[in-house]
Amino acid sequence: MLLAIEQGNTNSLFAVHDGSHWVAQWRSATEPSRTADEYAVWLSQLMKMHKLELGLIDACVISSVVPQSIFNLRNLSRRYLSVEPLIIGENAKPGIPIRTRTPAEVGSDRLVNALGAAGLYRGPLIIVDSGTAITLDVIGSDGGFEGGVIAPGVHLSMEALHAAAAKLPRIALQRPGRIVGDDTVSAMQSGIFWGHVALIEGMIARIKAERKQAMTVVATGGVASLFHGATDAIDHFDPDLTIRGLLAIYRLNSGASK
Repeated sequence: MLLAIEQGNTNSLFAVHDGSHWVAQWRSATEPSRTADEYAVWLSQLMKMHKLELGLIDACVISSVVPQSIFNLRNLSRRYLSVEPLIIGENAKPGIPIRTRTPAEVGSDRLVNALGAAGLYRGPLIIVDSGTAITLDVIGSDGGFEGGVIAPGVHLSMEALHAAAAKLPRIALQRPGRIVGDDTVSAMQSGIFWGHVALIEGMIARIKAERKQAMTVVATGGVASLFHGATDAIDHFDPDLTIRGLLAIYRLNSGASK
């Protein structure tokens, strides 16, 4: 069985693949200081709920944008799974062309998404990933990564408003019933929600205009579902894009079929 780990700045995803399909998935808050021992206790308890055991895992692939966490995730795999993990950016290559000025700076999560979209959607593509940041990445017809856009995500925007303006409260992230709010909270919710919808729509339109071609738009990420039905600019919502990409990278680098 394969343990796939995708770690973002806010949340981390752990998923188990049995060779034919994903049998379990769990999310946790990303905590860079969490040790390998703590990961093992947490993971083993969740696996028991699905009648799984750590000893069944014989492969591990890791994508992380939090460098200080990689040491502990590597130790989790080595110490508790007895497996040398494949880590994207270290000993695992994405296997796609990276057509940027500084390829080494491209986040592993963005490359994983590109692999997850390959073969399923006809390129060229724009992949919208809504998490701590909102990224809009351009994938060529051949699956190559060609650059993108990075902007603050909804949670960062909400925290910035609360932190920088003394009278603005923390608010719940939700779609407001109307554009123009009639109190502070509804006005903030409208600004965050519809402001990010406008950002996504505007950047998609500008990318298409700059490249002068039709493009398929795929959305993923922890906040993507919030925008479902709010815009016609997104063609597909795909919550499994990232783990599908991790599986593809594992197979590419190990030669395994699981």
